[in-house]
Amino acid sequence: MAELHDVEAWLGALLSQLEPAARTKMLREVARDVRRIQQNNITLQRSPDGTAWEPRRVTARTKPGRIRRKMFAKLKTAKYLKVKANANVAEVAFVPGVQKLARVHHYGLRDKVNRRGTQVKYAERQLLGINEETANTLKDRLLLLIGL
Repeated sequence: MAELHDVEAWLGALLSQLEPAARTKMLREVARDVRRIQQNNITLQRSPDGTAWEPRRVTARTKPGRIRRKMFAKLKTAKYLKVKANANVAEVAFVPGVQKLARVHHYGLRDKVNRRGTQVKYAERQLLGINEETANTLKDRLLLLIGL
């Protein structure tokens, strides 16, 4: 987290020199880059730090070929993973309709599987996050956008 504070301080000084419209445009592009990186991590089924997620649980009902797509295939789309930006803030977040699902899987919480109340403990699979590589990519992108 200390790295994020360093990036925030560096970025704050840089952004204060721009007009609000230019800041909004730049922050929107940076947020899109962050979303693209997060989507790639979800596609590769890995945490932001690069470690692989725990695979799906094998059950007696599981048969070869039964799972049609990878985990969170729809969740990573732009329909559910939204980018918001204004002159002060850039945000990448899940839409409210899927935030509970994302939170349960991100933190490895318990959730009901069906209406009868059967609860399952899900494995922790970090969906969103920033690592050093992402921070360096964002710095490079910002410098490119500013023209330094």
